Amino acid sequence: MTKEGIMGYRSYVAVGDSFTEGLNDPLPDAPPPAPGEVVRYRGWADRVAERLALLEPDFRYANLAVRGKLIDQIVADQVPVAVGLKPDLISFCAGGNDLIRPGADPDQMAKKLAAAVRDLRATGADVVLFTGTDPRDTPIMRQLRGKFAIFFMHVRSIADLYGCHLVDMWSMQGLRDWRAWSGDRLHMNAEGHRLVAARVLHVLGVPGEDDWRKTWPPRERVDPRAKRREDVQWLREHFGPWIGRRLRGTSSGDGLAPKRPELSPLPPAH
Repeated sequence: MTKEGIMGYRSYVAVGDSFTEGLNDPLPDAPPPAPGEVVRYRGWADRVAERLALLEPDFRYANLAVRGKLIDQIVADQVPVAVGLKPDLISFCAGGNDLIRPGADPDQMAKKLAAAVRDLRATGADVVLFTGTDPRDTPIMRQLRGKFAIFFMHVRSIADLYGCHLVDMWSMQGLRDWRAWSGDRLHMNAEGHRLVAARVLHVLGVPGEDDWRKTWPPRERVDPRAKRREDVQWLREHFGPWIGRRLRGTSSGDGLAPKRPELSPLPPAH
């Protein structure tokens, strides 16, 4: 629920997976993690919260997102907490980890999403939903493009049905450039998160300093042999371990707690 003028939102809860947790957008000036320590990230949601906090002195923020979570886990573990916190604003993005698994049914996923959105909207909060990026430029993911498109069309319909804000990342041409992504090709880097934060603020009608419409300068031609070496390295360092976790039934988020489980003010450094 928004207010007139510059007051904006007083409280914001972010719900989701690694995209909303903020991988791989490092916290500014953060010291290197100790051995075995979980790396914490900033991400687009933190960036949005930082901007909202500038407009509302009593602003509070919670981020319940945990990397690797499936839609069932997000709906069961995070949505009830978000409902109980009763914020003015909730962002909800789920389904990406499901869609890349064999046998995922985008129609069934959409039914789960719709039920959760109904509960979130029943609190009176403004809700922000997301389509994902178009996977046509990703060699392995492009095979799942039809499944992604069906689910994101459902997301559009759900946003329309329940009166949610929609952040359409499918149309964000700046995210089609690999310079917006980290080395794992699954998570955005700091620049990608900055672009998404700018788009979220634009959708909310909140003034911001960044423009989400980015045109990248031309890139130098890449030697095909170097490109093949990069692909092999990616398969070994990122895709292989991801497949291994799927086969073992484990997740990168197993045992991790949300980075901001309660509504609280942002640190003074923000």
